[in-house]
Amino acid sequence: MRSLRLLLEMIKFEHTIFALPFAYLGMLLAANGWPTWHQFFWITVAMVSARTFAMSLNRLVDLPYDARNPRTAQRPLVTGALKPQVAWAAVFFSLGMFALSAWELGPLPFRLMPIALVFLAGYHYTKRFTWLSHFILGFTDGLAPAGAWVAVRGSLFTPEDFPAWLLLGIVTLWIAGFDLIYACQDVEVDRRDGLYSIPAQFGIAAALRLSSLCHAGMLLGLIALGLSCSLGLPYWAGIALCALLLAYEHSIVKPDDLSRVNVAFFNVNGYISLILFFSTFASILL
Repeated sequence: MRSLRLLLEMIKFEHTIFALPFAYLGMLLAANGWPTWHQFFWITVAMVSARTFAMSLNRLVDLPYDARNPRTAQRPLVTGALKPQVAWAAVFFSLGMFALSAWELGPLPFRLMPIALVFLAGYHYTKRFTWLSHFILGFTDGLAPAGAWVAVRGSLFTPEDFPAWLLLGIVTLWIAGFDLIYACQDVEVDRRDGLYSIPAQFGIAAALRLSSLCHAGMLLGLIALGLSCSLGLPYWAGIALCALLLAYEHSIVKPDDLSRVNVAFFNVNGYISLILFFSTFASILL
């Protein structure tokens, strides 16, 4: 139980709240309401297992870098409180559960699963060779709502599937935007270790400006999504509230003051994902 607790702490299991509501958003829009309970259950299993797979692998892959970074030096794998064997067990168990959930959700989700795995396993390495790693991470998370859409509709490449691609773009910009903020904490470490990030490459001020542009693009995508799906008043109220939260997020992080990055990263973005889910759900119900 101690190892399990440390594992959940290591992968920040509670942060599943960032991505799970967006997966459910794809599910709701695809079904134009609530899907079958079979679909809901296996979409949830797919989302949780995919994130557990990716985060466990990330901690193993980045272990040498985490040990040299003061911000991450106390992670359980670095200190030895958690054995690598436990993390590897989590990787393979969650991989098996992800494959099983894709199989249960239908032929197309199962056929597309290898593409998702390429990103889930590969994005950890992108910071070693490209400063576009923030957007690759965003795209990887964006596969969640697109995958949920496929699980319900069984299609992804028809004109009627346009909302799934919008969701993919929205989440890509959202995640990339707040990952740019989060990466500002590690500028000196990234430069020392030869890692690529936009804050390290172009400076913190430029990264924060680009983050603002990403979130502006996210809001435009949400507007396009509401129009294409003919969503009602609760959805538009939710977008307005999210716009205020994003403005607040960017107001509390300054190039010369990163003391409130964790508030912007963890608290505000958790609220945004929940607001968008519930406002969309209310709009569909009404």
